[in-house]
Amino acid sequence: MKEFYRESEVADILGISKRSLGKFKSDLITANLKKQKNHINYEILKNLQQFQLMEKSCWSKEYKTKPIKNYKSIEIFAGAGGLAIGLDKAGFESILLNDFDKDSCETLSRNRNWHVEHDDVTNLSFKKYKGEVDLLSGGFPCQAFSYAGNKRGFEDTRGTLFFEFARAAKECKPKILVGENVRGLLSHEKGQTLETICNVIEELGYDLVDPRVLKAMFYQVPQKRERLFLVGIRKDLKAKELFKYPDPYHRIMTMRDALKKGELYATNVPKSHGAKYPEHKRKILELVPQGGYWRDLPDKYQREYMGQSYHLGGGKTGMARRLSWNDPSLTLTCAPAQKQTERCHPDQTRPLTVREYARIQTFPDNWEFQGSMSSQYKQIGNAVPVNLGFAMGRSLIRLLNEIS
Repeated sequence: MKEFYRESEVADILGISKRSLGKFKSDLITANLKKQKNHINYEILKNLQQFQLMEKSCWSKEYKTKPIKNYKSIEIFAGAGGLAIGLDKAGFESILLNDFDKDSCETLSRNRNWHVEHDDVTNLSFKKYKGEVDLLSGGFPCQAFSYAGNKRGFEDTRGTLFFEFARAAKECKPKILVGENVRGLLSHEKGQTLETICNVIEELGYDLVDPRVLKAMFYQVPQKRERLFLVGIRKDLKAKELFKYPDPYHRIMTMRDALKKGELYATNVPKSHGAKYPEHKRKILELVPQGGYWRDLPDKYQREYMGQSYHLGGGKTGMARRLSWNDPSLTLTCAPAQKQTERCHPDQTRPLTVREYARIQTFPDNWEFQGSMSSQYKQIGNAVPVNLGFAMGRSLIRLLNEIS
């Protein structure tokens, strides 16, 4: 581990605000340690859990994981292929990918010789794959369930896209289920939605590993994205205790890693098309410093840009936000120039381009997105970061290797 960590980096790793770093700064003042402006000495941090996890990580060992036999996977709600590429890199052979979005399916077909079904998942049958599938994965949307009574099971979820995920599992009986979703699923409908999902997974004959929110920036992804993962292992395999979520990488990737030649990519980011700001907006964002947001504007422009929101509470830190070379990107959205969630380039006063978006999601540079520019942004913004999928894929391969 390095001797000094930037204050913003410490805040990201610990998942706290920069204002909450006061304790560490005061400890630095009293400690007889080397100091560096806007940095915190690692001696102050080394006993904290997240830094311990990074220091003692088995990443290098886990990275060498290879399948000992041919493992097959099916993915529904596959989108533009972020998770699919990661699982492919880990060693899975995809036998079916499905999505309702035409452009996403064209993206998948354009880049890989995969079996892609462009159809409403409700029209698909998975019975012919029974006994052939090791993994079923899917990022089903977070939806409420409408029913009465306390015992919530498979039939109670009918009419939702989770029901289709559960139906696919029931029909093809894979060894492992992996569902991924937004962090908000934990608290959706006061936790009842997740409780129902867990009940259904158990009802279908799977042991559910404790659901976990994985922060992509710990897995070689230069972005502060979070995804909730649900892992179910078929009960007859008696392997729940064998599964282990991936260890973190030893450092956090930044915008510099994403867009410049270095550890993540062998070249600078390729040029590509991208959205543009209206001239009035561009002139205001020109005044925002690297890593800053609307509160860093002169008061006159704060009032002008924020309108009535200027007088409301809350930080609104995504508004008029310029990214920093030295930090991971904020979570990408489906549109890089919308007012609530600007993601302005660190140096140039413009939204991120399509290829810059793709790099932040760790897609390979040769992955070609199909459809209009707005569709391409949406496909990328909705994706599971490739390297996060790769890390989870290695954990799943390790488990299958143990039970095969």
